[in-house]
Amino acid sequence: MGEGLASGGAPASGQARGAALRELALLFLRLGTTAFGGPAAHVAMMEDEVVRRRGWMTREEFLDLYGATNLIPGPSSTELAIHVGHRRAGWAGLLVAGGCFIFPAALITLGFAWGYVRFGAVPEMSALLYGVKPVIIAVVLQALWGLGRAGLRGAPSLVLAALCAGAVLLGLHELAVLAGAGALAVAHRLAARRSSGPTAGAAAVVPLAGDPAAPLAEAAAVPLAGGAATAAAVSVPFGLLPLFLFFFKVGSVLFGSGYVLLAFLRADLVERYGWMTEAQLLDAVAVGQVTPGPVFTTATFIGYLLGRVPGALVATAGIFLPAFFFVAVSGPLIPRLRRSPVASAFLDGVNAASLALMAVVSYRLARAAVVDWLTAALAVAAAFLLVRYRVSSLWLILAGAALGIASVHL
Repeated sequence: MGEGLASGGAPASGQARGAALRELALLFLRLGTTAFGGPAAHVAMMEDEVVRRRGWMTREEFLDLYGATNLIPGPSSTELAIHVGHRRAGWAGLLVAGGCFIFPAALITLGFAWGYVRFGAVPEMSALLYGVKPVIIAVVLQALWGLGRAGLRGAPSLVLAALCAGAVLLGLHELAVLAGAGALAVAHRLAARRSSGPTAGAAAVVPLAGDPAAPLAEAAAVPLAGGAATAAAVSVPFGLLPLFLFFFKVGSVLFGSGYVLLAFLRADLVERYGWMTEAQLLDAVAVGQVTPGPVFTTATFIGYLLGRVPGALVATAGIFLPAFFFVAVSGPLIPRLRRSPVASAFLDGVNAASLALMAVVSYRLARAAVVDWLTAALAVAAAFLLVRYRVSSLWLILAGAALGIASVHL
């Protein structure tokens, strides 16, 4: 850890804490402005900045935080930023890192929403993304390699990660894969202890603080939108409080990808409440996907469409507030989980599954990003510069964007 830090990564003095908060603010403001590509890309860029460049934590610690974000509802990359802020500068760091990651992305999305209302269309960004996506592939693969070396040690963890990747590709829900991986890792750990002695297995089953798998059972019982979609359409009067409560609910229970978010929004906003059309919703989700930072800034776009700036503020606050709460509650438990043999095994399994999910997302992104010789060359060149010269992912993404825009005019 850096100079002047106390145990756990928190600054020991007020001066050091202020410096740490400034570092967090500058880093996450930049990431919120430039982190294109969705959660996998955000995680990769954070790993590059937090682990490789600044040395704020080890890869193992970073991977534990990433695994933990996959066990709670909400936007995983935003929650990872909040975790990093908490580890670096305590409760103030939690607020600064999360807020600074969300703010620029929400502001950019708000600009798109204003243009959409003013001109009736979403601005074209295909040329910019043409050059950015191949660079993101290289950034994600580099992070996967480093995190995989830290988290996948030995044949059992490699086999578990491969099984998880196959399960996701076959369509199994991500939460079920994470829970199953944790359970398998615990079973393997207990079996190994029983084979080594009669008392080892008995000692291993004493948890430090409750059953870490219990929240998973409760979360798995939460319906992921669908029942609402079959209800008859009923016009509900629009108001800022109902808007806040709706997005607070979404942020509190949503697991999964942007497609799950689309299902949630469609079921209520289009079919149940009648607040917006299907075309408007698809445009809102598209903006959330192509702008930098959290995909959940889709809420900012929708809020502006429904209630202009007050609606955008209310919707953004509603969908992101639960993430701060879940991290504040779960973050302090992660070191304690590592001290419990059973909970530690469960977390190892979740980490292996998290890396598998990240690999599957990278595979799907690569199929869409590398479409010709130029994008293939961009991906290879970015990977070489990252590995050989440790060039910042920010500069590579900006270069990719410039080349993508230039390619349209060649």
